[in-house]
Amino acid sequence: MANLTYHEQKDIENVKRLRQLTKELPPFCADFFRGIEHETSTRTRIAYAYDLRIFFEFLRQANSEIAKMGRDIPLSILEQITVTDLEEYMDYLKCHPSLTNEDVVNTERGIMRKVASIKSFYNYFYRNQRIEKNPASLLRMPKLHEKEIVRLEIDEVAKLLDQVEEGDKLTEKQKLYHDRTKVRDLALLSLLLGTGIRVSECVGLNINDVDFDSCGIKIYRKGGKEAVVYFSDEVRDVMEEYADERMEIEPYPGHEDAFFLSLQRKRMSVRSVENLVKKYARLVTPLKKITPHKLRSTYGTSLYRETGDIYLVASVLGHNDVNTTRKHYAAQEDERRRSARNAVKLREE
Repeated sequence: MANLTYHEQKDIENVKRLRQLTKELPPFCADFFRGIEHETSTRTRIAYAYDLRIFFEFLRQANSEIAKMGRDIPLSILEQITVTDLEEYMDYLKCHPSLTNEDVVNTERGIMRKVASIKSFYNYFYRNQRIEKNPASLLRMPKLHEKEIVRLEIDEVAKLLDQVEEGDKLTEKQKLYHDRTKVRDLALLSLLLGTGIRVSECVGLNINDVDFDSCGIKIYRKGGKEAVVYFSDEVRDVMEEYADERMEIEPYPGHEDAFFLSLQRKRMSVRSVENLVKKYARLVTPLKKITPHKLRSTYGTSLYRETGDIYLVASVLGHNDVNTTRKHYAAQEDERRRSARNAVKLREE
């Protein structure tokens, strides 16, 4: 395991977790996961497994005969389910009990994702001629109301980084740790804000993945695709300061390669970075819910504002489809189009 990359280790952990989840599902679900393995990531398959667990729990609650079957639900049950049953499932998703009997409330986007999982599940067995009916294909996807994209303004970015350096608004307890982590925190947040990389790409960064001569980092995108992303001289300065500090730390065994270390001398987790961003961001902009992904949106907005090149933004952010990028930065595109209305002169004044 020591010679594997962070992402390879995560894949192994995900495979083990998926095996455990599959044991809780009807036996034919294992065929589905094997069938989609070549076109999905382990993380995606785990998400499907969680969604299917909710679906079959709904069926058990809705039908006493299915409840008696336990895990031994036959594949033929899928054909007996009607579109009305699936619409009831969508309603169930709005608010349903978890395994700990606490209510789970799903957003529109959460419901849409879970319905998409069921559609993919049905499509697999229908495409492979193992069922003759596909009621999920008749199910209409829930309407998704687009939300305003939350991001930091230019002055808020500066205030955020100032707060990381100074820490004057932190609680007394937080200040006790601030002196030990501020160099690392400044490097980490500067890298997120200065490159737009995902939080998983950030925590997966190894020492040998950073090249200060070319101001580049090697990261692994979704699906394990390797890419090189470049950072500014401003980011390089704070990264180099942390790199010097990092070399003085003796890592916990098994974490020797990690670039960003926690106070426990272990590779930082996604959750710890999320908490880090939340801690500083709410001191600067308490009305905005800022996450690492919002820092990614902030970078994308800034890059598009400066270059006007949507294809460049898509490439740097690692979007496979430029339409994904365009959807997120449509407001900026419209603003640029308006600003260009007087750019072309028909007659000399």
